[in-house]
Amino acid sequence: MKHILIVDDSPIIRQFGRLIFESLGFRVSEAETAAETLERARTDAPDYILIDWILPNVNSHELIQKLRRERMEKRPYIIYLVTENDVSDVTKAFKAGADDYLLKPFNRDIIEMKLHEIQVAA
Repeated sequence: MKHILIVDDSPIIRQFGRLIFESLGFRVSEAETAAETLERARTDAPDYILIDWILPNVNSHELIQKLRRERMEKRPYIIYLVTENDVSDVTKAFKAGADDYLLKPFNRDIIEMKLHEIQVAA
């Protein structure tokens, strides 16, 4: 079973994401802060990490860099979650180590297509 870590300071977004990913057969973990994210990434070894662009007390790009510097069992596929298609911000996320991005609001069909694209490219 694939595992995703959803990182967002909004419990509503985390719950919405949980419902979608569980319906797609994923095991889901959640984190609200950078410290929680790093700890769960180390201990849970997720296949995917979905990171919101705005988090309290941390720059999301820095969090992505920290995740990439971590020695983990496997390299998670990091998806950067944004509310606008801001080329500059998305470019910074890619330079920090994100693998892909997704626009909010998202839905099950979009996520399913995105996951299919990832699997085809692998």
